[in-house]
Amino acid sequence: MVLLLTKTLRFLQICRLNAKCPATSRAPPLWGATQRLYASSPIDMSFELFEGQTSDPSQAPLITMHGLFGSKQNWRGISKALVQRTNRKIYAVDARNHGESPHTSSHNSPDMSGDVRRFLETRAHPRACLMGHSMGGRTMMYFAHKYPEMTERLIVVDISPISVPRTTGEMQRIFDAMVNIALPPELPLSEGRKLAKQQLLAATDSNETVEFIMLNLRKDPQTGAFSWACNAQLLREFLPRFHDYRSHFASLPPYKGPTTFICGTRSPYMKREDWPQVLEMFPNAEIHWLDAHHLVHFDQPQQFISIVTEFLNRPLSAS
Repeated sequence: MVLLLTKTLRFLQICRLNAKCPATSRAPPLWGATQRLYASSPIDMSFELFEGQTSDPSQAPLITMHGLFGSKQNWRGISKALVQRTNRKIYAVDARNHGESPHTSSHNSPDMSGDVRRFLETRAHPRACLMGHSMGGRTMMYFAHKYPEMTERLIVVDISPISVPRTTGEMQRIFDAMVNIALPPELPLSEGRKLAKQQLLAATDSNETVEFIMLNLRKDPQTGAFSWACNAQLLREFLPRFHDYRSHFASLPPYKGPTTFICGTRSPYMKREDWPQVLEMFPNAEIHWLDAHHLVHFDQPQQFISIVTEFLNRPLSAS
């Protein structure tokens, strides 16, 4: 899980803050600093819409979902490039418990697929092209199996439906640190960032991982209270269930629509030996290997855009 957060600084250009800030015993834990009501399921996902002058409303749109700790903003550059190369509307969405989307009491692929279905039905899109990275890829894979009639084609970015690296131990420590961080509301945002970063670095030695997580830090302009945009408390509770992913597919037939996997040769999230099993679930799938880590679309953006563009523009009869 931790690898998906690395190699991001070159694109996000986050300021590195190294000054130390004294801890405090008075501030409440960050996860409880602000009251954010839980929404019922399915939710209305926050989104950003990209349209070009040649966007064809009769074409199925592309719906893109980010990975763990990410948001729709991570896909803004890719979306802008794709909308210029295809005739489709492109929606980048915030998954539940992330970004500006509502927090919920559950976090799993079936429920998140329900959010995608609600998103499409609310906008009267009978079908869509789906793209998801890591956690988002798992959601879109499940959606394609559950609702094949609503899936025109599927793009999965560096995640396998068969297995994931067993790195949840470090992720557990990171979540523990996130929910226990205490930041007094009188601190300015810059000082709050310094203190939060200091405490997170005690849970992981990956500075890049911490910087990526810091994109989730928020400060209420009215009350001064700090909070995480992502629902760290809930995500921590559901972390042990990440390895139960395949059980969701037990009663579902294979998805036979056109599917492409785009994976990094330096990432452990797709194993070459798993490909025969992947084909059992996605018999019309192809795979592209790029010289990249887990964030394939950041490491090799031009190659990534070229592959996705060709796939989206390919006539269905030729897929």
